[in-house]
Amino acid sequence: MADRRVIFFDVGNTLLFPNRAKILAPISSDRHPTLQQWQCLERKTKLEFDQGMTSGRVDHSFWWIFHTHLLQQLEERSSLREVLVENTRSSANWDHIPPGTRDALSRIGQNFRIAVISNSDGKIEQVLSRCGIADCFESITDSGTVGIEKPRTEIFQAALSAMQARADESLYVGDMYSVDYLGARNAGMEAVLFDVSGAYRDRQLPRVESLEQLEASLR
Repeated sequence: MADRRVIFFDVGNTLLFPNRAKILAPISSDRHPTLQQWQCLERKTKLEFDQGMTSGRVDHSFWWIFHTHLLQQLEERSSLREVLVENTRSSANWDHIPPGTRDALSRIGQNFRIAVISNSDGKIEQVLSRCGIADCFESITDSGTVGIEKPRTEIFQAALSAMQARADESLYVGDMYSVDYLGARNAGMEAVLFDVSGAYRDRQLPRVESLEQLEASLR
């Protein structure tokens, strides 16, 4: 991976991870999927969603598809889907931060300028602050504030403008191929997938599974 002066990070499933207990509150806690089961559904949904996005045939959002599969697996009523989708879209429910995240960002920030581009609800900076990492970033571009979501190139351009950076000197790190990787590449940036769930392990794509692996690739 070529060195870049500016690194932009996604937030969900990259820096912060879902609070599954909060999101799944409408379902009895003894029926909640394990982390492994959740990630298995995530892998399945990513591949299905990516295929729809790249073929131009996307009928539903990622989380609509995810929770449809989850409710079918649990044999729960489909009427719960809307509230589960809304719970997942709330940035306040993305507050699980892996140990060592701030330290890793601080080390990366010693050699690169770092910033955030996130599809969120206009409140992602508050969530990053509560999780103790907002001050690691020079800028935070939130689709809920900008009014444009990834993978549209305009949100990447807005973030580049905020950082006064060029696309060809920038790297984007995010977890979804069709939204993050292709969105960044179409905006002229280099990109790497942050693939904790392993959805893209069999693809010949630049990917890492942790911030430590990202650090190693940047060296």
